[in-house]
Amino acid sequence: MTTIEGRLAELGVVIPEPAAPVASYVGHVIHNGIVTVSGQLPLVDGVLSQTGLLGAGVSIEEGAAAARICAVNILAQIKVACEGDLERIVRCIRLGGFVASTPDFTDHPKVVNGASDFMGEALGERGAHARAAVGVAALPLNASVEVEATFAIN
Repeated sequence: MTTIEGRLAELGVVIPEPAAPVASYVGHVIHNGIVTVSGQLPLVDGVLSQTGLLGAGVSIEEGAAAARICAVNILAQIKVACEGDLERIVRCIRLGGFVASTPDFTDHPKVVNGASDFMGEALGERGAHARAAVGVAALPLNASVEVEATFAIN
């Protein structure tokens, strides 16, 4: 059985320190074995990696890559919630993806697949989840994508 850390190493992914909240909230909340992770932006080393609107200069591939970064940042929050032990993850229950887009853009699911696919790669069967992919007019800091999550942990 491959560990989550082993899968991440195979993928060449290093889990960063979690980003500090940009407003009045906390990065995650644990209640009765459920962890709710606040929306994560595609931050790399504290810098927003993707800005702008899908359908107006940002491609589906760029948006999916940004969603994948959001998912890595979600795992950073979960790692803190699990006191450093990602094997405590029982299941990724749900992802919620928000895609900043033009009114005529309709490929939100393809963008959020970047986060969903990463969860499957990193967590194996524990990464299968329910999901929403929603288009919005704007996101904080002009981010193109934001992803939130709910996990079960032991």
